[in-house]
Amino acid sequence: MERRTIGAAALDVGAVGLGCMPMSWAYTGSRQRGEESLRAVHTALDRGSTLLDTADMYGPFTNELLVGRVLKERRSEAFVSTKVGLLVGEQHIVANGRPGYVKRACDASLRRLQTDVIDLYQLHRADPEVPVEETWGAMAELVSAGKVRSLGLCAVGARSARRSGARLHDGTIRQLERVQQVFPVSAVEAELSVWSTEALDALLPWCTARGVGFLAAMPLGNGFLTGTLTPGEGFEPDDVRARHPRFTAEMMASNQPIVAGLRRIARRHGDHEAVTPAQVALAWVLAQGPHVVPVPGAKRERWVTENAGAAGLRLTAEDLAEVAGLPGAQGSWD
Repeated sequence: MERRTIGAAALDVGAVGLGCMPMSWAYTGSRQRGEESLRAVHTALDRGSTLLDTADMYGPFTNELLVGRVLKERRSEAFVSTKVGLLVGEQHIVANGRPGYVKRACDASLRRLQTDVIDLYQLHRADPEVPVEETWGAMAELVSAGKVRSLGLCAVGARSARRSGARLHDGTIRQLERVQQVFPVSAVEAELSVWSTEALDALLPWCTARGVGFLAAMPLGNGFLTGTLTPGEGFEPDDVRARHPRFTAEMMASNQPIVAGLRRIARRHGDHEAVTPAQVALAWVLAQGPHVVPVPGAKRERWVTENAGAAGLRLTAEDLAEVAGLPGAQGSWD
């Protein structure tokens, strides 16, 4: 697989990463199977998808434990990204950016991941009660201590929280400007996909101008852009899509032209072997810059293999123009 270098720390990773969250969090629980997920992680490494993206809150904790079982055998082949800053309660999630907590959380993640160093340690969300510089300073001390190799920040991303007239990622950019004064940011993780392009307006250009890597979260639109979801089929109550406005039967039907466009492009590239809408969607993300790494979530070997195959797909100028001309997504995330 093509390799990409992200961040001032020259982090070398496969062009397509693996989001491990669906294996234990946020998606249909009845389809989460530990052994199947382990095989998926092994397959990712076999295919060159070296960036494994997890977080202590996924599960909580169980996702890191799962990834740790693979790292125990194949640590040298993997690039490990995990996150800190969110605590999961019974019915709520709260931020905790206190320096003492960050350091304890890092030690706990290291134990669960069965490793002595985390390649990329990301701040999941800033704590509104703690200056972000203090949290980031504690994370920088972890780099000095040799427990972490580089630092990243996850985009705030909450549309409902932005000021009227403000761009989606203005709050994240303000945080980045502040923490960059304390210790270099190596990567930013934010949603970017064919049907969610807001990061192209300001956040991705900010990263490009500073040599900061960009990890594209949800590059397959929570599964919609794969073309495998049927409008009206519904989701189990524990699946986040059961509460998302874009995944009502009406909105899924309205957004089918986006998938149809991806299928048309896929057919143009499928002379010798089948190319899928998902691979076109990932190839579009890869085309946004050499420092952009899509991190599609997957929990099955089949999808991991398909996603990894997108690294070899090169979209033409005609393809990119066709994607740009697709109708905008219907249904807000708010």
